[in-house]
Amino acid sequence: MIASSQQAPALGAALLAVTLLAVAACGPVKTPTGGAPAQGSQPGPARAGEARTLTGAGATFPAVLYSKWFNEYDKATGVQVNYQSIGSGGGIKSIADQTVDFGASDAPLTDEQLKGTKGGALLHIPMTLGSVVVTYNLPGFNETLRLTPETLAGIYLGEITKWNDPRLTADNPALAAVDKNIVVAHRSDGSGTTAIFTDYLSTVSPAWKERVGSSTSVNWPVGLGGKGNEGVAGEVRQNQYAIGYVELIYALQNKLGVAQLKNKAGKFVEPSVASTTAAAAGVVNTIPDDLRVSIVDAPGEDAYPIAGFTYQLVYQNMTDRAKAATLAKLLWWEIHDGQQYCADLGYAPLPEGIVQKAEGKIKAITAGGQPAFGAS
Repeated sequence: MIASSQQAPALGAALLAVTLLAVAACGPVKTPTGGAPAQGSQPGPARAGEARTLTGAGATFPAVLYSKWFNEYDKATGVQVNYQSIGSGGGIKSIADQTVDFGASDAPLTDEQLKGTKGGALLHIPMTLGSVVVTYNLPGFNETLRLTPETLAGIYLGEITKWNDPRLTADNPALAAVDKNIVVAHRSDGSGTTAIFTDYLSTVSPAWKERVGSSTSVNWPVGLGGKGNEGVAGEVRQNQYAIGYVELIYALQNKLGVAQLKNKAGKFVEPSVASTTAAAAGVVNTIPDDLRVSIVDAPGEDAYPIAGFTYQLVYQNMTDRAKAATLAKLLWWEIHDGQQYCADLGYAPLPEGIVQKAEGKIKAITAGGQPAFGAS
């Protein structure tokens, strides 16, 4: 048994408490008055002129939430969403090649990637916020691991190789008794989780930025590769004295330890709905029009430093009118009613200002020159 696993139930309980408060604060559900579904409305069964199935592929980061969303949406509408959790790199390629109705990525596309899409202008629609957590398997270590930007970068650069390294024991005195090699785990596939993690390391470590950089895939200096968030969580769980990075829910499900990270304000912060929301607070009014943004190493005393939006990627101009109408309706539901399911799964609901900006993107989707939103 992993000694530090007792953190996971406590974090889960805290997330559930936040969820109950969030749901209570939502107020009564609004009823649509005709035409396009109203904000907060419950969707009805798919109508004539709307598709009954949609396909999507991409990020594993939000896959737990998407599974819940698409199950609930199917029950409410009869629309089945077939989502393949293949990593952000795969999601970007799939939507760029037009083999799916929507892609999913935690990493916004670069300008160069946007030029390579086959279907024209591609929209980034934020779905939720999540934390990339540093998870670990440390038998006999009964405290919460504390990491600074310097020690985390040092581990992944291969410069800190032992758990009792003085740079680690300075913030974790109990590690002095753990004379074991650090087993480093990372993603083996193209990954938005990796993009967020390496974006953070590039922001806080000049050495990392120069030697490795930031991308969905990088040349790792050290470590074992695992496919998907579930693969990295599995590597950490199976290997004593291992460390890895995953989306929060994967650490909770595997009963793994979750580290506190020292943020830009100098405070050790644990990942939570509240600390992830705090990381996004500074960008609501400054986010660019295309909604592509990084929120790693955010200012604010309570901000968790490795956080990011996860996006669904859709073409602004679609050729299939039935699918365009169905997809727009789904996207609208996700950024409104779907948000009630975020917190108890370890994700932060979208801030209201971001929801409003996402609404504009959904209303901009067209098919055959006509708006898709509200079409039937």
